[in-house]
Amino acid sequence: MIRNPKIVLLTLAVSAALVGCGKTDTPAKDGAASTAAPATTAAATEYKLDESKLPAYNAFHPSDLDTSLDACGAFGDYVNSKWLAANAIPADRTSWGAFTILDERSVAVQHQLAEQVAAVKNPNGIEKIVGDFWATGMDEAKINAQGIEPIKADLTAIDGLQSKDAVAAYLRTSAAKGDNVLFGFGPEADFKNSSMNMAYASQGGLGLPDTTYYTDAKNADKLKAYQAHVAKVLELSGVATADAEKQAADVVKFETRLAKASKSSVELSRDVSLFYNPVTVADADKLTPNFSWTEFFKAQGIATPQTFSLAIPSFHQEVSKALGDTDPSVWRAYLRFHTVDGASPYLADAFVNENYNFYGKTLNGQKEQKPRWKRVLGTIENDAGDAFGQLYVKVAFSPEAKAKMEELVKNLAAALKERIQGLTWMSDETKAKAIAKWETFTPKIGYPDKWRDWNGLSTGRDSYFGNVRAANEFNYKFALSKIGKPVDKTEWGMTPQTVNAYYNPLQNEIVFPAAILQPPFFDPKADDALNYGGIGAVIGHEMTHGYDDQGSRFGPTGNFENWWNEADTKNFSGLTGKLVKQFDGYKVDGQAVNGKLTLGENIADLGGLATAYDALQKASAGKEDPKVDGFSRDQRFFFNWATVWRTKYTPENAKVRLATDPHAPAQFRAMGAPSNLPTFAAAFQCKAGSPMVRAGDQQVVIW
Repeated sequence: MIRNPKIVLLTLAVSAALVGCGKTDTPAKDGAASTAAPATTAAATEYKLDESKLPAYNAFHPSDLDTSLDACGAFGDYVNSKWLAANAIPADRTSWGAFTILDERSVAVQHQLAEQVAAVKNPNGIEKIVGDFWATGMDEAKINAQGIEPIKADLTAIDGLQSKDAVAAYLRTSAAKGDNVLFGFGPEADFKNSSMNMAYASQGGLGLPDTTYYTDAKNADKLKAYQAHVAKVLELSGVATADAEKQAADVVKFETRLAKASKSSVELSRDVSLFYNPVTVADADKLTPNFSWTEFFKAQGIATPQTFSLAIPSFHQEVSKALGDTDPSVWRAYLRFHTVDGASPYLADAFVNENYNFYGKTLNGQKEQKPRWKRVLGTIENDAGDAFGQLYVKVAFSPEAKAKMEELVKNLAAALKERIQGLTWMSDETKAKAIAKWETFTPKIGYPDKWRDWNGLSTGRDSYFGNVRAANEFNYKFALSKIGKPVDKTEWGMTPQTVNAYYNPLQNEIVFPAAILQPPFFDPKADDALNYGGIGAVIGHEMTHGYDDQGSRFGPTGNFENWWNEADTKNFSGLTGKLVKQFDGYKVDGQAVNGKLTLGENIADLGGLATAYDALQKASAGKEDPKVDGFSRDQRFFFNWATVWRTKYTPENAKVRLATDPHAPAQFRAMGAPSNLPTFAAAFQCKAGSPMVRAGDQQVVIW
């Protein structure tokens, strides 16, 4: 099993991303790295971009405004409805808007680079890795000729599993190759000692996006379609049709059992403590008598730790029970399916197409499969994204942009400090601790100061799947090498070419990859109103994650600790409850947004936008309002905030997001935070009672 987007990984759960575009495998990061600058670290070859072949930016323009609407009504519609009506979702996408357009541009940059890298004669280092992935991934004829052969040995091994002990042994040995179908496993900072890495084991094993897909009647059609997909994949792997259908029913029944023992997306997103359950290996062995953690650690080739975090213990107990009471034939069907399904994107067209038909088309409403070149670039991003990032920043990120961003971060930080100091609902005692946390924020901008060393990863031009498997095992083993060692605070959890940003509470850091530092978010040449309404609010958003309902549970050093007094905790809960209620009131095609699931992001939006507004006022103090295109500085600030959330979704994708995404649908992010700010009402002269004016008990002010 190579690709498994269903495993819940700790790094994704505790790091709050701007749009939740996290990776599905353990991030490939390395502490043994060079300190040389990007220009010399990446490669000696000079790469060039043809800007004329890159997609245009989607920046705010006054002509976008639908002046037939009222800005004080649905503000997002006022700014974005004309653009959304005129721009269809591309057939190979499930959403379209500011983020995805920038992602399309990032991918186009990578496309040009990959073709140039693959043409390098006698490449070495990261050029060889990227070139080998690109060349083999684009060789469709060879991939089709190989068929299922690349995973034949895996299927033969699975066919030989005749007992629970054999199944447990297979789970251990396949995990050691980085192919763990059942649960996420890897390093993360110790919640109680955030300067040291410890091992975490989390839940996983499901083929559908969330536990509710197995248990809620409203998802019955998707569960039925999934069972048909399982049967089709098994049939493609060589199982007779009738047997495949029976085995598919067994697989779905087995996964439903796991789902009932798992935590839902809502539960995981709103209680980070679920991931921290330190136990000794001996105690873990007692908890799961049919799955030895002692043997598991041995098989991974790492020293048995004194303790590790066995997150969601009820899930692991259920796995142990299943090893004891489930016929090995069911385990064989389950493992066979996930092995083939995980490898499908890298195999022959029949496997690729079936994978797309379910996960892309049926589950998310994607009308066409992405072209091969985009899929191959996605693979490089997933398996060697940091290596590719060293090439990306050489051509796509300027020193000017980094310098301007550093200034913005400094200004936003100062504004946030003032907001904290001015809080009326928080005691001076807790406020002092909030400021202590503020003082330790670490910003990271553009790309790492220290690049990962990829020595040891062996790739070639013979097999696409072979390269994927080699990278998967290489990255997994490197990740395991961190367990029990100090945290390398220079590492990044996103690649430079990622259009996103994140906050990591365990390191109290805010991170802004190079690819998001473009319009409409950021433009060094744009006026302050647009930059503060775009990337300024994003900076404030990520800083505020340090004080959202989960980030606020970590202290200045990143340790998991309670630094609140009882009265402040009660006040905070009351304020956040009002925000939950606000977003519960928004609906998409009759289905309500889950205010609890999206609470952390909504807190960050509200605090981030308010902080960015304050920072803009300070940066503009004493300067005449330029009144660009007849609009005031404040109006343009809010216009760009809404432009950032210019997004539309396929109906199917919207349903998946409502069930699993901790981010509210974009149209409500455009209006949710501004409607709580009196500064918005003043900017557009909104009257009391207008939809965009929340007042009295309805108004939410937190940070």
